[in-house]
Amino acid sequence: MGICLDELRLLVIRPTLKHLRAWSAGMENLLLGTAAQESQLGFHLKLGRRHGLGLYQIQPHTHREIWDKFLIDYPALASKVRGLASQRDFLDHPHSELTTNLRYATAIAWLIYRAAGVERVEDGNIRAMAKLWHRHFHHGPVASARDYVRSYTGLVLGDATDSARQYSAAPLPAQAQAPTRQAPRSAPAAQLSAQTAR
Repeated sequence: MGICLDELRLLVIRPTLKHLRAWSAGMENLLLGTAAQESQLGFHLKLGRRHGLGLYQIQPHTHREIWDKFLIDYPALASKVRGLASQRDFLDHPHSELTTNLRYATAIAWLIYRAAGVERVEDGNIRAMAKLWHRHFHHGPVASARDYVRSYTGLVLGDATDSARQYSAAPLPAQAQAPTRQAPRSAPAAQLSAQTAR
């Protein structure tokens, strides 16, 4: 297992998206699903000989393209994203930020979707998120939208039986959707109450 789901959601993804003025429940869940599929929520930061790096397995050439072809036209946004990166290391080793800086990597992952024109994500529709991931984020022929659904169901929704299931050619159930209103598995209020009771 990688990073705690609730901590990744509440301490990394949500504040990063709010900093970029891009938060929505759908985008937050799309990025959680992307991290689940790409690195098992941070279990792997570099997979063998693959070129992807970090929580979202972002490739260096994709990272460069975000800066050179997209952010160049949005200087205010570029300044916000640059503010998430290290002062000096970014200049010498910009791609290492993808593995060592979770908020910066999250911003770049969001920008990959944003540069592709993804602005609204239907919250709870896992199939729709899987299609967005496969169309705009995934590189290579190895994984499919079905794999994203399986990773999301197993790691984000917590259905271990589904995530452990072997890939099969069987079609997905007609309703592969998350409940539209789902509380985090360990609600922050419950944790706070427990701490103050001590």
